[in-house]
Amino acid sequence: MNRSAAKIVREYGPFPGVDRVNGVTYDGQQVWIAVGDKLNAFDPASGKTLRSIDVAAHAGTAFDGQHLFQIAEDRIQKIDPKTGHVLATIPAPGGGGGDSGLAWAEGTLWVGQYRDRKIHQVDPQTGTILRTIESNRFVTGVTWVDGELWHGTWEDDESELRRIEPRTGEVLERLEMPPGVSVSGLESDGGDQFFCGGGSSGKVRTVRRPGRGATVDTDSEIPVDSTSR
Repeated sequence: MNRSAAKIVREYGPFPGVDRVNGVTYDGQQVWIAVGDKLNAFDPASGKTLRSIDVAAHAGTAFDGQHLFQIAEDRIQKIDPKTGHVLATIPAPGGGGGDSGLAWAEGTLWVGQYRDRKIHQVDPQTGTILRTIESNRFVTGVTWVDGELWHGTWEDDESELRRIEPRTGEVLERLEMPPGVSVSGLESDGGDQFFCGGGSSGKVRTVRRPGRGATVDTDSEIPVDSTSR
């Protein structure tokens, strides 16, 4: 297993009126963050908030190429990002009890369950659980990139990004966040970086995905305030 310190290359926020980042996704142009009663989109180049959708946004967020999916208590809502309308709803696997991360891959949703330490693959039409992966840490975000399954953890004021074997849940790689820096949502940009929600700090941080030909200059890495969680 590879183990290393996470390389944080940029911080966004805290954003005006945002007390907590609950979920993160990326549509190829904008980063969307779940902030309680809204989904906000910001420009990853400038960090400027571009728009907002009034919708319950309590945990993980995902994008399937056309629609947003958002955990809202005991359900997952399918949302048209152009209009903000909720198009469909399926039950969340945790029934409102601890669902956290959300990702889209292989035509299905992948739902992290925080305290149950599980990741469920879910049918996006019915909410049926197709398979379950066990973790040994609290799961706070889920993403797929290049066939790799990664999830965030947050436990005892310690957070990591973990790459796991999708069939067995075996941990293959760990990126350790600085002490006190939390991960409350996780999404790949499809390349060499992850967007990480920063919980009650109200921030989003980008973390380098290691060993994949990263293009960001290491000199641009920024110091992180470890008291900001």
